[in-house]
Amino acid sequence: MAQLLQRLVTAVRLVDLVFLAQLKRDAVHEGALVRLRPVIMTALVASLGFLPMAMATGTGAEVQKPLATVVVGGLISATFLTLFVLPALYVLFGRERPAIVPAGTVSSPPIVGLQRS
Repeated sequence: MAQLLQRLVTAVRLVDLVFLAQLKRDAVHEGALVRLRPVIMTALVASLGFLPMAMATGTGAEVQKPLATVVVGGLISATFLTLFVLPALYVLFGRERPAIVPAGTVSSPPIVGLQRS
């Protein structure tokens, strides 16, 4: 009987962990979708600003082209990391935060030595 109860408790814990993991995945997915447009628009505007510098052919272009290429490449890689790699790492390695309890809902025991007389 005890062995059956132990297996039942283990099964309940496993189901609970799978449910929490699914909730975390859904939250990360929703957060990534919410941040998609602002991150892409920011990177796109900055990249378009460097486009004339990257296509320059006049005086000083030998310095401007590599600089613009590096900056645009950095923006693209940072955007990719922000939108895809960082949420995936959070799903894999992120810790669960303890629930925040609203003030006044949990009564704390009185602190000894600080009682008014």
